[in-house]
Amino acid sequence: MAKSYKHGDAGRPRVGLFVTCLVDLFRPSVGFAAVKLLRAAGCDVEIPRAQTCCGQPAYNSGDVKDTREIAKQVIDAFEEFDYVVAPSGSCAGMLKLHYPTLFVSDVVWQQRARALAVRCHELVSFITDVCGMDSVDASFDQSVTYHDSCSGLRELAIHAQPRRLLASVRDLRLSEMCDADVCCGFGGTFCIKYPEISARMVSDKMANTEASGANNVLGGDLGCLLNIAGALKRHGSKIKVYHVAEILADMADVRAIAEGEEPK
Repeated sequence: MAKSYKHGDAGRPRVGLFVTCLVDLFRPSVGFAAVKLLRAAGCDVEIPRAQTCCGQPAYNSGDVKDTREIAKQVIDAFEEFDYVVAPSGSCAGMLKLHYPTLFVSDVVWQQRARALAVRCHELVSFITDVCGMDSVDASFDQSVTYHDSCSGLRELAIHAQPRRLLASVRDLRLSEMCDADVCCGFGGTFCIKYPEISARMVSDKMANTEASGANNVLGGDLGCLLNIAGALKRHGSKIKVYHVAEILADMADVRAIAEGEEPK
């Protein structure tokens, strides 16, 4: 049975941040940016130490048994929060849409998975659609283009929300790329199972990114962004790659300094 939920100080919603594996291991600044944005939206934020991977790699590989065990651990870790928020459309989609399907033969765990699913959101959609945030206090005097990830767009209907907030960033100039909604070729284990197809897809995405004329490419899923960044680097491109949260939280310089780059 799901536990009762407790609000934070002064009645603010208590949010459990699902950091994601890629953010934890490759771009921790995205996690810090998420915390900053959630606090600005009026939330109390906690990061459960017991959280693990959402289980996508196992799920995409057909390993339902291990996925169930991973899902149970995630449900246990986040069950007490008013909301569960992830800076990733694919991870949020896993918790929100796929967890309930894992327990069709287990009524108790299916009930718990469904209870978690209705409280789970992707970061940018949460602060706009749930918290009502329509602007941010940030500046970025650069041109950017935006990549819509497959999970965020097709599973969670995330498209207008990041653009709405980016429009409030001072001095930022958005230049939409051609086929912004076309897959970059990452697709979790897809890039491992079908490397030639994946390479062609990210090559097309890279070409569209460069053709946009933007100095930076943004997105809401770090898997996509790492894939695009790798292609751009191998091509010798100077285009920078940021998670949209880093720009919205005014933390582009923080990430650049942490990775040994010159700030903008």
